[in-house]
Amino acid sequence: MDLTVIAYVIYLLISVALTVWVARTLSRNGRVFLEDVLHGNEKLADAVNHLLVVGFYLVNLGFVALYLNGHSTIEDARGIFEALSTKLGVVLLVLGVMHMGNVYVLNRIRRRGVMEREQVPPVGPQGWVTPSTGA
Repeated sequence: MDLTVIAYVIYLLISVALTVWVARTLSRNGRVFLEDVLHGNEKLADAVNHLLVVGFYLVNLGFVALYLNGHSTIEDARGIFEALSTKLGVVLLVLGVMHMGNVYVLNRIRRRGVMEREQVPPVGPQGWVTPSTGA
């Protein structure tokens, strides 16, 4: 078997495993955060969480597939390690950027919700005062 094909297989196995692990971690820990953002609406939090995970998988696995293409033939074990380190390093950076993007968006949503809750007066109006005519 060609060493380039072996490098591809190793790259795919590690990249897909990392993507699945990060997505599960984000899903498990992000659900609590989403529930807070969505004011305790568990059904909506689960739905949004699932949609975010699906989008995360699509973007990251699509990138992994596109980045599979190698421009040179690998001829020895050193070449395998060099190719894998470059490819996996880029995949890890993309996963990190995606994670930070998700956290940023969710934090913005959460902050907006907190601001909306703070704008509601703690006690509703209890009556009206007629304005004076100034005389």
